[in-house]
Amino acid sequence: MNQKERVTYLIQYLENEMPEYKNAKVPEDAQEAFNLFRALCNVRMPGPVSGEFLQIQDEYLQEETARKGITDIGNLKPVPADSRIFLWQGDITTLRCDAIVNAANSQMLGCFRPLHNCIDNMENTYAGVQLRNYMEEQMEQKRREYGADYEQPTAVPMISPAFNLPSKHIVHVVGPIVSPFLIQKHEDQLAECYRASLDLAAKNGCENIAFCCISTGVFMFPQDKAAQIAVKTVKEWLDAHPDSCMKKVIFNVFKDSDLTIYEKLLGTADREARGFKRIR
Repeated sequence: MNQKERVTYLIQYLENEMPEYKNAKVPEDAQEAFNLFRALCNVRMPGPVSGEFLQIQDEYLQEETARKGITDIGNLKPVPADSRIFLWQGDITTLRCDAIVNAANSQMLGCFRPLHNCIDNMENTYAGVQLRNYMEEQMEQKRREYGADYEQPTAVPMISPAFNLPSKHIVHVVGPIVSPFLIQKHEDQLAECYRASLDLAAKNGCENIAFCCISTGVFMFPQDKAAQIAVKTVKEWLDAHPDSCMKKVIFNVFKDSDLTIYEKLLGTADREARGFKRIR
């Protein structure tokens, strides 16, 4: 199968599974076809899927990720002042490392908004439907233990396989929601997101991890303050755990504004020398 044949099969399978979308025609344009496939996956509830679907989906997603270009942590250079710390602007779904962080919501099932460009949506899209199914199994265990209304608490991470992503694992963590304004509790919770994620990744044998900018999107944590907390907390954790298997931490940014903030905090200047892959 080529990519067009794969995406056609996947769309038709999902339309048959969800009859309310049955009349959606498979677009001729490759990007539009991918968007339709992605939107159907975004709204699909957790549930069984055929082995044939998984095989074709995996081939399709892995080729799409390869087309975007994969960046290996081994090709990145640390910031000048600290060999343990890396700063990289790019698409975290294309990063090959031991663990990437997902800024999750309390349901832990990914973003259900079709084509929403949050990191939760993107990581679930490119990981494949297996990720939502896996996380539903984990949450069902929690519901049996704690009750039917269980939601994952803020700053208590969970780890999963990364499935079709280049990384090995995904660490899912719910960041603080800043409403109506930033208070000390939010700052403490954000710091704990970084500490607990490092603890969990190290417990699972990860030697490196890439953090997104937790809570700075729809959760409305101020970007500059979030970056200050992230850098301070990570450095303190690394200093306190010199014998840990965790040796490298990547601060992954997507927005130019976040890049500028982290560059000032980390004292970086020469972007090309640090292996930057520009996103546009």
